[in-house]
Amino acid sequence: MDKRNLQVCMTPALFDLYADKKSIVVVVDVLRATSSMCIAFEQGVEKMIPVSTVEEALEYRNNGLDYILAAERNGAPVKSFDFGNSPQVYIDMDVQGRTVVMTTTNGTKSISIAKKEHDVAIGSLLNLDAIAKWLIVQNRDVIIFCAGWKDKFNLEDTLFAGALAQQLVESGLYDGSCDAVQASQVLWEQAKDDVYGFLENSSHRKRLAKLDIDSDVHFCLKVNQTTKIPVLKDGFLVSVNE
Repeated sequence: MDKRNLQVCMTPALFDLYADKKSIVVVVDVLRATSSMCIAFEQGVEKMIPVSTVEEALEYRNNGLDYILAAERNGAPVKSFDFGNSPQVYIDMDVQGRTVVMTTTNGTKSISIAKKEHDVAIGSLLNLDAIAKWLIVQNRDVIIFCAGWKDKFNLEDTLFAGALAQQLVESGLYDGSCDAVQASQVLWEQAKDDVYGFLENSSHRKRLAKLDIDSDVHFCLKVNQTTKIPVLKDGFLVSVNE
């Protein structure tokens, strides 16, 4: 039996090299967009609408619908929006049955890139085991798409890629020969016992620490806090369970 193809794309700038129009693309932005998406559905959000720009998000304010608007740029909340990009806000607020429109520096941009020719699912450390099991059932090739930071490589998304790739490769169903798959697994093996410590000198952990939101980093690095798997359907993220 031929094995399924597994690839890791480490930045949006490289996505054209991996796009094949058939794989499921798992978008990951550990700090913090896809972590926020996963926990939002865990807390009862019904739908999310990821958009690339602040202007697109603001258009939803005037449509008469009771949407929550969430926006972040360079790690900080955008003025006049309801939420920024903290996953913890969904725990503190009643969001049951609500729709959230979200735009972020990296995560929603990557979703916009991937959705043009691929089915899209959302991954984070928070739903790691669930999305691994779900992907195995889908019987499809997989691209793990790291959102990075403004088209640059970052560590935290690559660690997630390694953690997910490890589970998929160990299932025996995926070809793990892609060099980026192997590199991400090596990093995950080194980091998995203390991910927060491993990221001590990483650029985005420092960036968020300067914004006094290091608690979000701790939260986003927790493994297996939800079995919700956000998937993109008709422009909306909706949740499926493993």
